[in-house]
Amino acid sequence: MTKHMTLKTKRNKSGFFAIFPVLLLLVPGIGMASGTAYESMEAFQASAEYAAFVIDNLWILLAAAMVFIMHLGFATVESGFTQGKNSINVIYKNVFILCTGILSYGIIGFQLMYPGDFNGILGLSGLGIGFDSTDPVGMLTPAYGEQMTIYSDFIFQAMFAATAATIVSGCVTGRVKLSAFMLFGALLVAFCYPITGSWVWGGGWLDGLGFYDFAGSTLVHGVGGAAGLACVLILGPRMGKYINGKINSIPGHSVPLATVGVFLLWFGWFGFNGGSVLSANPAEVSYVFVTTALAAASGALSAMLATRLFFHKLDASMALNGILAGLVGITAGADVISPILAAVVGAIAGVIVVGSIVMFDKLKIDDPVGAISVHGVCGIWGTLAVALFSPAATFGIQLLGVLAIFGVTFLFSLVVFGAINAVMGVRVSENYELLGLDLSEHGVGAYPNFEMIDATLKTSQAEAT
Repeated sequence: MTKHMTLKTKRNKSGFFAIFPVLLLLVPGIGMASGTAYESMEAFQASAEYAAFVIDNLWILLAAAMVFIMHLGFATVESGFTQGKNSINVIYKNVFILCTGILSYGIIGFQLMYPGDFNGILGLSGLGIGFDSTDPVGMLTPAYGEQMTIYSDFIFQAMFAATAATIVSGCVTGRVKLSAFMLFGALLVAFCYPITGSWVWGGGWLDGLGFYDFAGSTLVHGVGGAAGLACVLILGPRMGKYINGKINSIPGHSVPLATVGVFLLWFGWFGFNGGSVLSANPAEVSYVFVTTALAAASGALSAMLATRLFFHKLDASMALNGILAGLVGITAGADVISPILAAVVGAIAGVIVVGSIVMFDKLKIDDPVGAISVHGVCGIWGTLAVALFSPAATFGIQLLGVLAIFGVTFLFSLVVFGAINAVMGVRVSENYELLGLDLSEHGVGAYPNFEMIDATLKTSQAEAT
């Protein structure tokens, strides 16, 4: 039997997008109604809809590839913002999470997140991707329910799934046991993320109430931020971060490397948000590109201004986090918030991320890359902003959804990471942490040539004295 999934397609057509039906009538082949039945694949390929379907499906695959590149961005941001002695460990974690995320999402996560008809809270229609070989028309044509094949749907969603655990990696970097993180990350991606995702994108109870999250300010980024917060509370701060009530800065080893990562993320975000249109509709995709870019730019500038006014600093790392804050902030409403208001959403997110990073430091919650603030706090802001700046949702329902998803994710992470801590421990020894996780867990440093140069300079200095 063909499984018709409820996908991320329930768009509010009020305001600007109310004119789309008229526009689509004037553009042949674009925006054809999904779900049309065909007698065979051959009949579909000979139909007038086929060309538009090919273009739409290709855009989803390209968007998936752009989101894939974001994982390189996450790896380089995390590495650049943290100490060089942990760089290989950062890369190893990010490789593991991406690969495990794709596999686990293919085995169970995809059908947990899109279970078809279910009770709105928890459902599972089987294991695997769910391709029905007896009904290729239902899987590979608009009869599937979208302008894409089931395979394109899966790979696009799989790229999203791995993102949540990658966010956690940045929160716990520098002191977490690799084995503990790997186990936790695998469980988060396989179970927690798809279950909360099903409540909205899978047609669950929050979707029924009208909760709106276009591309995942809460469902993706908020989940990562909430999980990261729970893990950091159990793990504790890095050695030397807080001494005698004083907050000590532990600078990252390469702001240029982090900058490369942020710009890779910005590039990939056009696929993250633009692909969430789930078609190549030129009006919608271009609109989302514009709101995404405006929010990112205004987020950077407002973070620059905030750090200058309040701390009298020209802080490049805050400017970079301002870009990410703007991107996270607009993700929930990129298709329904106007361009000018998108810039406002991004600007507010840029100020919020600066204040949030300082707040967590004062609370002695050590987040080396600011991921809880960027993805968690700004994810909340972006989700609520949908109700404040568009008619797509009500504030009460948005707040309820945020509380439900953040609450469940936080409790899941607290219980699971706590259980892992009780069984095997989650933190490396002091000696391992001081030495660095590259040498202590991987047996090799990330920059052996630099270490040789440094040793030579020290030897020369000693001989000179």
